[in-house]
Amino acid sequence: MTAILSVAILSGCANFGQQEVTVDESSETTEIIPEETGRQITQRDSDDTPVANDPYYAPVEPSKAAVPVQITGSLFNDSTSTDLYSYAPKFQVGDIINVVLEEESVATKSASTNLSNDNTYNLDPIKIPGGNLTVNDKEVELGVSQDQTFGGESGSSQSHSLSAKMTVSVIEVLNNGNLLVRGEKWLLINNGKEYIRLTGIIRPRDVTEDNSVDSYQVADSRIEFSATGEHAEMQTRGWLSSLFSGSLWPI
Repeated sequence: MTAILSVAILSGCANFGQQEVTVDESSETTEIIPEETGRQITQRDSDDTPVANDPYYAPVEPSKAAVPVQITGSLFNDSTSTDLYSYAPKFQVGDIINVVLEEESVATKSASTNLSNDNTYNLDPIKIPGGNLTVNDKEVELGVSQDQTFGGESGSSQSHSLSAKMTVSVIEVLNNGNLLVRGEKWLLINNGKEYIRLTGIIRPRDVTEDNSVDSYQVADSRIEFSATGEHAEMQTRGWLSSLFSGSLWPI
């Protein structure tokens, strides 16, 4: 008797597909900058009314992983050393720095233009044998005079002053040691919100011992101080008023 042993082998196959990521082209965010910490900082390119908690100005969380120390065999390590005679702190991504905003500027411009043009042309009576040329018993002569005068004046004067304090976060430590910083500050006052935003580059040696730096020492700075709400809307022209006072209006 022949024993027949049947063994059924069940095999299965699994398909691993790639996850499809859909990007909405109508979104206001156009630039996504990945950070080492996994956080994505998104920069808005829209001029719409700003809102609080914009991811672009969100503080960066420092990395949890410790930075490996390069072993050189020497007791001296330049990355952890401290100068005894000068204050030169070592900043990392996620550290905060106090910025003292003291901005003041005055600009005045004036222009004046005067143009004048005078043209005069006279044609004496045309002489022919026997007298002057006449048409309908009137001598042919011509006199033309033209005067043009244009005058224009313009003047503008602007002045602003800003005094405030805020903190910014270190977004990136550049190769030369300079710090790319960015931050914002929102204040709710009555029916409107006021905000201050700042981005720029700071030299570590410009930071004082109390961890502060003046705004004029921030290179390539972008300082934005404005407000939202009813008071801000009252200072904005309507579309009809903008049309009548714009450059497209012929008058």
